[in-house]
Amino acid sequence: MPGPPPKREDQRRRRNKHPDGLATVTAAGGKRPKLPRVSPSWHPLMKDWFRSLKESGQSQFYEASDWQTARLLAEIMSQELNSGEPVKASMLGEFNRAAASLMTTEGERRRLRVELQSPQAEQDDGKVVSLMDRYKEKLS
Repeated sequence: MPGPPPKREDQRRRRNKHPDGLATVTAAGGKRPKLPRVSPSWHPLMKDWFRSLKESGQSQFYEASDWQTARLLAEIMSQELNSGEPVKASMLGEFNRAAASLMTTEGERRRLRVELQSPQAEQDDGKVVSLMDRYKEKLS
C-alpha cells in the first residue's frame, strides 16, 4: 500500500470499508514454535534486534517460518556488520524491507491492520472518557 501508513483505529473519524474489499480472515496457526537461540557469532546489534523480536507484541503472530526468516536476516546482517567494511545501502534497504515483512515497524503494522495496545493504554482509556465527560458537563 503506497503512501503514509493508515491512522490507528482509535484515531479514525470514519470506519470505511477496506478499499480493496478485503476482510480479515482467520486460520488456525501451527503450535507455538520453539524459538531459535541467538547465535554467539552474531553481531551485537543483531543479537539485540533478535531478542527484541522475542519481546515484541507482534511476535505472538509469528509462525516457525517467520522465526527462521528473522534468524536468516540476523545471520546475513551479522556477516555484513562483522566484515569490517561499511554496510552497503542496498543491503540495509533489503534488511529494512525484510524486517518490515515481520511487522517490526509501527507503520507496517498499521498497513497490515495490526494494532498493539500497551497495558498502560488500556488503563488510560477510562481516564480520557472521564475527562471528556467533565468537559461536556462544563459546556452544558
